[in-house]
Amino acid sequence: MGALLIVDDDASVVTSLALLLKQAGYDSLSAASPAQAMEHLSANRVSLVIQDMNFSRQTTGEEGLALLRQIKARRPELPVILMTAWGSISLAVLGVKAGAADFITKPWTNDQILQSVRTTLGLAAAGSRDPYPAPSREELDAAHDFSPIVGRDPKLLHLLQIVGRVSATDASVLITGESGTGKELVAEAIHRNSARKAKPFVKVNLGGISQTLFESEMFGHVAGAFTDARQDRKGRFELAHGGTILLDEIGDLDASCQVKLLRVLQDRSYEALGSSTPRTVDVRVIAATNANLAEMIQEGEFREDLLYRLNLIALHVPPLRERSADIPLLAGHFLANIGNVYRRTGVTITERAMQMLRQLPWNGNIRQLRQVIERAVLMTSKNTLDIIDFETPHTAKADDAGLPAPGSMTLEEVERAMIARCMEQFGGNISRVAEALGLSRAALYRRLDKFGISL
Repeated sequence: MGALLIVDDDASVVTSLALLLKQAGYDSLSAASPAQAMEHLSANRVSLVIQDMNFSRQTTGEEGLALLRQIKARRPELPVILMTAWGSISLAVLGVKAGAADFITKPWTNDQILQSVRTTLGLAAAGSRDPYPAPSREELDAAHDFSPIVGRDPKLLHLLQIVGRVSATDASVLITGESGTGKELVAEAIHRNSARKAKPFVKVNLGGISQTLFESEMFGHVAGAFTDARQDRKGRFELAHGGTILLDEIGDLDASCQVKLLRVLQDRSYEALGSSTPRTVDVRVIAATNANLAEMIQEGEFREDLLYRLNLIALHVPPLRERSADIPLLAGHFLANIGNVYRRTGVTITERAMQMLRQLPWNGNIRQLRQVIERAVLMTSKNTLDIIDFETPHTAKADDAGLPAPGSMTLEEVERAMIARCMEQFGGNISRVAEALGLSRAALYRRLDKFGISL
């Protein structure tokens, strides 16, 4: 590994950082100006740059941004960590947009510096590996523990490949995806495959915490902090110390709570409600949301600096309709689990029913698929489930005329469902089914072929 380049015109800062890095086992170089920094990049092997945002009496940060652009123009792959004052967080956000890997606010702690350096170097090493050819599920399972996550779709395998790489680091992760796609399972996999796996994994649903209770819930409180606070209480961050905290539904957090969260994510310190004593915390942060945070930023509903603090790594969990080939695997997994719970072993799904399940849009994704299968198992005593046994998202609600709710099905889906229902009702008798539907036998055969409905 190459040296770490420290760029700062303050000799005391350079000296203290160089000593800290040396004690941690890193070689370092120093530069007092952008020109010296670029000379070092030309003459030495550098693996990471830690740079200030100002090198003269100017405090605009333009010098730092200009140096960052020069570094990225010459060495696009070289990670850069920015150093900035807390009041200049907006500058750091501009730096991240320009390619910086992370930013540290002054004054910092030694633990902050070393954690950022380790995480950034780890991500750089993981990103340098050739991702092709894509690993098989067997290869992924041999290297990592992804046992609760079911599927072999290429999109899922690509996601798991990245999860395996970033798990070894302490990088903050933002997991996005629709409701029911399994974001929590991905977060658990990151923790389970990390060096923190023996420590706590604390899940917090931010959508269920009111603004008035946020500080108490997240940071704890001391006795007497408010009415009914009869004893000290640990907050979620303290409970997660040494491990991982999952901030679920991060998009539901209001503006004032976003500021408080940003502080603890930046400084890794907080004060319990009713106390003036700072407490430090060692925790990896994973956030999850089904909201579009970029749109929320444009509408002024979410802080841009908080987003950049959260999504050092961004992972998107694909919806079930984009990995429909995994539905048979998921269905088999759910049947086995449900069978054990309800003592209904040996239940199977017919091929035509499975084909129908694969063609549905699944707006509720994997969670909805499980609910549909569980209901089918509970509502019938048969060991073989067919189309008629499934109350799908499209047939669950009907209006007074017995028709699907408006907007819940396309005409093609209605046609397919009715044909399948008639085939079941008349035992596959083509003549009777055609008569019931007002079709000729030839027209019915064409539709059976079109929809993949087996005789």
